[in-house]
Amino acid sequence: MTQYTRVPLRRDRKNRRPALPNWALAAIAGGFLVLTFFSAYLVFNTVRNVVAGWKITGDGLATPAAVAGTSGPGPQGTPGSATADPDTTPAPDATAVPTVDVEAWTSTDRVMILVLGIDRRAGEDERGYLTDTMLLVGIDPATRSAAMLSIPRDLWVTIPGFEENTINTANRQGDYYDYPGGGAALAVKTVEYNLGVTINYYVRLDFTAFETVIDAIGGVDIVNLTDIEDDEYPNGSYGYEPFYLPAGPHHLNGHDALRYARTRHNSTDIDRARRQQEVVMAVRDRVLDLDLLPSLIAQAPRLYQTLNASIQTNLSLDQMVSLALLAQDIPRDQIKSGVIDYTMVTEGTTAEGKDVLIPQRDKIRALRDELFNNVTTVAPVDPEQEQALIAGEAAQIQVLNGAGVEGLACTTEAWLVAQGLSAANCDTADRSDYYSSVIVAYAAKPYTLAWLKRTFNVTTLITGDPANSAYDIQVIVGADWRIPSETP
Repeated sequence: MTQYTRVPLRRDRKNRRPALPNWALAAIAGGFLVLTFFSAYLVFNTVRNVVAGWKITGDGLATPAAVAGTSGPGPQGTPGSATADPDTTPAPDATAVPTVDVEAWTSTDRVMILVLGIDRRAGEDERGYLTDTMLLVGIDPATRSAAMLSIPRDLWVTIPGFEENTINTANRQGDYYDYPGGGAALAVKTVEYNLGVTINYYVRLDFTAFETVIDAIGGVDIVNLTDIEDDEYPNGSYGYEPFYLPAGPHHLNGHDALRYARTRHNSTDIDRARRQQEVVMAVRDRVLDLDLLPSLIAQAPRLYQTLNASIQTNLSLDQMVSLALLAQDIPRDQIKSGVIDYTMVTEGTTAEGKDVLIPQRDKIRALRDELFNNVTTVAPVDPEQEQALIAGEAAQIQVLNGAGVEGLACTTEAWLVAQGLSAANCDTADRSDYYSSVIVAYAAKPYTLAWLKRTFNVTTLITGDPANSAYDIQVIVGADWRIPSETP
């Protein structure tokens, strides 16, 4: 195991130069390019004749057949962890016209997407590439909410099957050592292992279309918080292109939006991550402007060709359409964002002299739960609709006896089954002196959890690590629980 030396926390890591400084925003490009692509489909139900005439070229967009043993929520299948082998993806027929079924996203399970930006310059052809940035995006169909989390590239983590290293090396090692599914699959597995999340899909791309897409939507509006004076902004050809931007509101074209999101001079990776998320939201706001859609649709075939040549994903075209239909219903105030920042890590240096960020796991876990496991807030619905939503969640429930009353867990389990829930394997809890009942949520099943909270008179949920349970929800019944004589 590599040894590291802890050093005092510094929140002003200035002028740290990246190992490969050019085109450092591949991941953020992925995030907003995918959102832009989704948004182009928001009007598919009225422009299907336009779509029918599209000609798709390029070989970057994975088809469902290229994803071995993987399916995801929505029209295409059930939730599953993302694995794919980009190298074995068959090249599509360049003359083929895609067929798209416009269907609503039917699953109520949270959708988790990992956006990976590989740090590759135009013309480079290496066996594996670092991910300069990782962005974890969660979409919750049940609550019509979304969240995104920026993961710093220097986070010191366990890479399953390999030694500890910075998280940005997972993609490179996966490709270099022929990991099943390639670098994207190992990056997904690494984030799942270290953050305790389940990822359904990935989007991996090199950065070639950022400026094109921003210009296609007419630029973006941002508010720069501090003066930016970067005399050493890289120009992509191993030289410099100074970038100056005063504090205040600005409308940026593609080139300047790229520089705004990339610059780190007199700043930090954490500050840059926040600017990247600001650009994502600016693109989202711009694209969802109904006045923009006709222009966007007119350019969509060309934009899609650009995306198709530079993106690898295990999302199918139909799934993208369905997610777009879902995304249009998410209000801006229901989109949360977070960054693993210097309050959640300790800076350290490995024996080899590499600067790393050592995770403070409790703090990172709290941020994860705040963004992705807030499963208690749901819109009020009538009882009949709630019953249908609960049935759609299909939560797997285990009941544990924490009251010391013989048979209480199993009789409660039978009662829950009679109410239409899926409960099995009743057992004894870790202790028998629970006065009040406790609910542990291992998965986002908001309507089931809301019903259980009311039924068992529980005010607070405990969020559990999904890796530690075969069930979505555990109910620990306390001494205050009585099985109702009538169905609620």
